[in-house]
Amino acid sequence: MTTTTDFTAMFKDMMGNFPMDTKAVEDAFKSQTALAEKMSAVALEAAQKSTDLSAKWAKETLVKMADLSKAKEAPADYAKSLTDFASTSAEAAAEHMSAFAEIAKKVQTETLELMMAAGKAATDDMTAVAAKASADLTAAAKKATGDVTAAAKKATAAAK
Repeated sequence: MTTTTDFTAMFKDMMGNFPMDTKAVEDAFKSQTALAEKMSAVALEAAQKSTDLSAKWAKETLVKMADLSKAKEAPADYAKSLTDFASTSAEAAAEHMSAFAEIAKKVQTETLELMMAAGKAATDDMTAVAAKASADLTAAAKKATGDVTAAAKKATAAAK
């Protein structure tokens, strides 16, 4: 009866010989969660400011509509009231759209700053990880070369 080869031990030994730095993975996870937290803060602040601005605009419009809905003495007063409402509404729209643009500009600036900082941090982390991996692989290769050389010498000596 044939026995099957136990690959578990072989793979365990093989993977044990590959240097793996789990701290780098943990640090990358922490960096990503910190970036996500900062990005969420930017988005939530923008949403809050946008909502506040929309509410303010709606309240101002309702106040102006209350004046518009009041009974007037002459038909010409209705036309004047409607013209005044349209004029002030157009001014308010320009004002509020400018405020929305400022919010968007701030979000864009903060996002760009966060992404640039994250990119620099990721580059620095990757450089450090690559240098450590290179050093670890070089050490592992030297050890493997030494082990192979020792085994070859031992086999040569045993053959004589």
